[in-house]
Amino acid sequence: MKFGIFGGARSVPGVEDGYREGYDAYIDSVVEAEDLGFYSSFLVEHHFSGMGQVSASLNLLSFLAARTSSIRLGTAVVVLPWHNPVLVAEQAATLDLLSKGRFDFGVGKGYRHNEFAGFCIPIAESTERFEEAMTVIRTAWTTEGRFSHHGKRWHYEDILLEPSPVQQPHPPLWLAAGRPESLQYAAKENFNLFLDQFQTLDVIFERLRIFRAALTEAGRHYDPLGVGVARGLMVADTDDERETAIAQRMKQLEVMNSFGQTADGKGQSSMVSDADLRKAAVDGVLLGTPDAIIERLKKMEAAGVGYVLLSSRDQQSLRRFARDVMPAFG
Repeated sequence: MKFGIFGGARSVPGVEDGYREGYDAYIDSVVEAEDLGFYSSFLVEHHFSGMGQVSASLNLLSFLAARTSSIRLGTAVVVLPWHNPVLVAEQAATLDLLSKGRFDFGVGKGYRHNEFAGFCIPIAESTERFEEAMTVIRTAWTTEGRFSHHGKRWHYEDILLEPSPVQQPHPPLWLAAGRPESLQYAAKENFNLFLDQFQTLDVIFERLRIFRAALTEAGRHYDPLGVGVARGLMVADTDDERETAIAQRMKQLEVMNSFGQTADGKGQSSMVSDADLRKAAVDGVLLGTPDAIIERLKKMEAAGVGYVLLSSRDQQSLRRFARDVMPAFG
């Protein structure tokens, strides 16, 4: 089993230079994660949240490429419907070059309605925009010499991608997916798969079953390292610490769920957790003592999970995980 970290910098509220302080702390945490033996670090992209979240993930990862030497660096995810795909392909290839081939390209359609509204892009167009963008990016990375593209949303004439990515034919592709049709698309189109941190294990295992069946239908073999399952991490030694962690997680879920729903509450993303927030907090997180966390991970491993991405703002929990949990998995 391999372990990575998942998340991003946030500004520190109430501090004069809160963005700098928050980004510095995040950068230091990734550098330490490499020293602790974590395999990868995946960075989110969000806009307009008011929470100081990372908006320019490829920029920040380029800086991290200079501060690290072995940890893989990835996006989780670049939301393609908002971006010019050729510019993304160039920036991602540059990052792959600077990191000496350590870049993982995670992409998605997006799920936050306020972000689409802010960009004045209808969320109903997310799938068609995503699929055309991926066609352009794959073409840019695999075409020798110049190419042209004339689609519904994007037009390019006689262009050449510079630089080429180090990893050939291109960096590994990861897709964030939850709905059956998206899981099937990931299998058919040769993506690795992200499964989100908000769902209970029963939901995760069902999505994994759908993906594996679609892989078989597509003639691909299942690779346990080709599915990254994100989980919150909260090391708690006492019942009081555990209850405090559960309460904190429930508050976080309430905020995250609000981002994944329409204003009228009638439409919601597959990212929205179980309506029972306590159930979602307890079952969707690696929570408790190191022994309890090992037991939960063994259950996941038995179901075919081989790659877990940990989300935690508590650096001490990551240190204890590296010291007390990771050795149990070789």
